[in-house]
Amino acid sequence: MPLTTDDPDVKMEEKEGTDLDSPWNVVLYDDPVNFMGFVTIVLRRVFGYSEAKAEELMLQVHHEGKSVVWTGVREQAELYAQQLQAHRLLASMQRAN
Repeated sequence: MPLTTDDPDVKMEEKEGTDLDSPWNVVLYDDPVNFMGFVTIVLRRVFGYSEAKAEELMLQVHHEGKSVVWTGVREQAELYAQQLQAHRLLASMQRAN
C-alpha cells in the first residue's frame, strides 16, 4: 500500500525554496589585460549602473582582485556572467552565503 500524506507514521519535510530561489553572486576578477575604463563601460552596459557605481566596483576589482558585482536569482546571474565573459572579462557565479 503506498504511503500518503494522511498516514500518521509518515512525516513530510518541506524544503524551503529551491536551488533557483537561492541568491547567486556574479563575481568579477582582476586581469592584466583590460583597461579600467573598459571594465567601467562594460559594467554600465551590462548592469545599467551609474558611472559612479561602475567605477566603484571596477576599483574594488583592481585593488582587491575581485568584486561581487551583482546578486540575485540563478538564471539572471548566469546571463550576467556570460555577458561579462563575452566582453572578455574574467567572471563567474557563486552561490551567495
